[in-house]
Amino acid sequence: MTNPTGRRRAPAMSPEQRRDMIVRSALPLVVEYGTSVTTAQVARAAGIGEGTIFRAFGDKETLLAACMAEAARPDDTLAHVAAIALDVPLEERLIEAAEALRGYLARMGAVAGALAASGGLRRPPSAASGEGVGEGPQGGSGRALSGREASMEATRDVLSGLFEPERDDLRLPPERLAEAFQFLILASGRGGSSPLTSAELVDLFLHGALRGGEAG
Repeated sequence: MTNPTGRRRAPAMSPEQRRDMIVRSALPLVVEYGTSVTTAQVARAAGIGEGTIFRAFGDKETLLAACMAEAARPDDTLAHVAAIALDVPLEERLIEAAEALRGYLARMGAVAGALAASGGLRRPPSAASGEGVGEGPQGGSGRALSGREASMEATRDVLSGLFEPERDDLRLPPERLAEAFQFLILASGRGGSSPLTSAELVDLFLHGALRGGEAG
């Protein structure tokens, strides 16, 4: 039977695609309203009926937990860092990586802060993601890693790759430098009212605090 309107129907979403779409629509509202956001607001933002949200998540708490899990998921950011071209100077590579990682931390902090300020989650994010603490990937010792540990390890791995082209000129192995750089990025997000820019942070990391410390 032909479509009387002449328009082609958009392909139906899978349940997972629909949940992802709802979460992405909800995230800006969660940052603005925290736990006070309503499913009606999310439905309007997503362009769907409110009932679709409850069919996808069951209740608002599960949706909020899914939003926190999505904000904490580093996959897209790590893919960006892993794709940074290695034929540009190391300083440029690290600045781009720092910008990507700091942006991820800022987004995650905005969602977590809004939820905490408005009462917090009554259900942990793992309830929405299906992965509990300790059920993640295996670490080097064979023990199961928590989601946070796995994320930290994955970040160190992609950062190590940025140092590889200069391995023979480095004072420490890429893995050690990646760990130090990672902690510097984390610490920079906890600064005062005037944090270092990514360029300043990378310059300090590569050349030190003293004038004349630039590499020759």
